[in-house]
Amino acid sequence: MKAVVADRGQVTIPKPLRDSLGISPRTVLDFREENGRLVVEKAVQTDPVSQVYGCLALDKTTDEIIVELRGNP
Repeated sequence: MKAVVADRGQVTIPKPLRDSLGISPRTVLDFREENGRLVVEKAVQTDPVSQVYGCLALDKTTDEIIVELRGNP
């Protein structure tokens, strides 16, 4: 597959490649040069919330926790 670099340096990644590699809007890509070749990889997301989301197992509902923190009304 081929793509043309636009005047502003932009390139459209062909849809079959985007689909097979899971590249969607807002996907962050890392670019580097290796032995005269352009190499592109999906960046590893280091969103701190995503890393810990769902890691706590609570036996109470959110409402119960809020009542406990604030005290009974």
